[in-house]
Amino acid sequence: MVKPKVAILGLGIMGSGMARRLLSQSFPLTVCNRDRAKCAPFTSEGAFAAETPREAASRSQIVISMVSNDEASRGIWLGETGALAGAAAGSLLIESSTLSSEWIHELGKKAAEHNCSFLDAPVTGTKPHAASGELVFLVGGSDEAVSTAQTVFSVLGRETFHLGPVGSGTLMKLVNNFICGVQAASLAEGLKLIDAGGLNRTKAMSILTSGAPGSGIVKRVAERVAANEYTPNFILRWMAKDLAYALKEGSARNISLQTAAAASSIFQRAVAEGHGDEDFSAVTKAS
Repeated sequence: MVKPKVAILGLGIMGSGMARRLLSQSFPLTVCNRDRAKCAPFTSEGAFAAETPREAASRSQIVISMVSNDEASRGIWLGETGALAGAAAGSLLIESSTLSSEWIHELGKKAAEHNCSFLDAPVTGTKPHAASGELVFLVGGSDEAVSTAQTVFSVLGRETFHLGPVGSGTLMKLVNNFICGVQAASLAEGLKLIDAGGLNRTKAMSILTSGAPGSGIVKRVAERVAANEYTPNFILRWMAKDLAYALKEGSARNISLQTAAAASSIFQRAVAEGHGDEDFSAVTKAS
């Protein structure tokens, strides 16, 4: 079967892993990144480096964006050099970033105006999952578009959840991430109480991680704390951003997400104290 031409827009931690995974499976790939230097490793492996998102989209049948926030996504898709301007009718456009529902719905409408199919398909997983094709896609959009996307989803991920119309994947991702953020923030506060009370931190962490509180997130953060290793798999300031988007989502539905608000304040403090570019587990360093 002839593999579709794919573009990856954004070569950060996740986009880079996805691009390399597609190349390893011999997909014809175009990459595009604001910092052109990040394209070089991929061109040496056979990818084409586009000058603009518009050029990348014009060369591709499936266009996947993986960027940091709403502002970056708007920059990728809109304007004279944006991907929408270059996408041919019938192309499949996939936004895999964790963004606000408001922007996702707007982008979906703009894709339709260009006669393109559109999916919001954020992922769960971090750097190693992207590199190994073990992501989980949380998808909103039509059955037909999901079926078309499965060619790449099956290579990039281990599972795809089609959750409903456009916006459904984004909402699920925000719920997922705010609960993760709450757990990390709770552990950060728990560590403060452990230290202030003079408990043995190693023993206390063993009790927490092996007992009822020991979720995957708690274990992951605990491992990073024990190793004093905060090289990012998931950057802390992006978790802060996701919590802010979740709060916005709740407000739009007249729901008070009180635990998300508390976690958000702790993550924002960590950013203010200079930990924003470290792994999100560095929230435990916040004062």
